[in-house]
Amino acid sequence: MREIVLDSETTGLDPGSGHRVVEIGCLELVNHVPTGRTYHQYINPQRPMPVEAFEVHGLGDEFLARHPVFAEIAQAFLDFIGEAKLVIHNAGFDMKFLNAELAQLGLPRLPMSRAVDTIQLARSRFPGAQASLDALCRRFEIDNSARTKHGALLDSELLAEVYLELIGGRQPDLDLLTARKGGAGRRAEVERPVRPPRPHAPSDAEEAAHAALLERLTDPIWRR
Repeated sequence: MREIVLDSETTGLDPGSGHRVVEIGCLELVNHVPTGRTYHQYINPQRPMPVEAFEVHGLGDEFLARHPVFAEIAQAFLDFIGEAKLVIHNAGFDMKFLNAELAQLGLPRLPMSRAVDTIQLARSRFPGAQASLDALCRRFEIDNSARTKHGALLDSELLAEVYLELIGGRQPDLDLLTARKGGAGRRAEVERPVRPPRPHAPSDAEEAAHAALLERLTDPIWRR
C-alpha cells in the first residue's frame, strides 16, 4: 500500500483571491513504512509575497524568483504522487490550492476521496484536544525543534511520524521476546517445570458418600 504524506506552503489563504502554491514537500510510505523517497520543490508564484505569509514560512520574492513556475513542475509532481493516497494535515486547504494550480493548466483535479486528513484523525482519536501539528508532536513526543518556521518537506516528515502514531504507532514491546542475547529472530525459550498428572478417580470415602446419596433418591439416573 503506497501513501504520500504531503504538505504545501502558499502566498495566502484563498486561491480564489489569486494566491498561489510556493512550496511542495512529499514523503513516500509503503505499507506505513517510509521508503526514503521524497519530492521537494520551491515554486515561483509570479506574484508578490504578502508579509503575513512570509512571516509563516520565510519564503521571499527574491528567493522564489529563482525557481520554476508551477507549469514547469506539475508533471514531475503528478508522476511522484501517482495514484497513491495523500496524507495531509488539514487536507481541504492543500487540496484546494493544488487543484487550483492544476485547473489553470487544464489538468485533472485531485479528488478529495484520495486525501486522508490527519486533523480529522486526531480529532476523532482525541476529542476536544488541540490538533495542530505542533500539538500532536508534543503529544507523541516527536522532536520538532527544527520547526522554527513552516517548511513543506520538514512538515511532511513530522506529519509522517504523527500519522503513524495516529493509526496505531510502533509497539516495541512486541519485540521483547526476541530481543534476548544471542536470540534475535528466535522465540525466547522458557523453562517450565514438569508437573505430575492430577488423580481424578474418586476415593473410597467419596464412593461411599455417593452411594448414600443414591439411597435417598427416587430412581436415580446413575442406576439406570
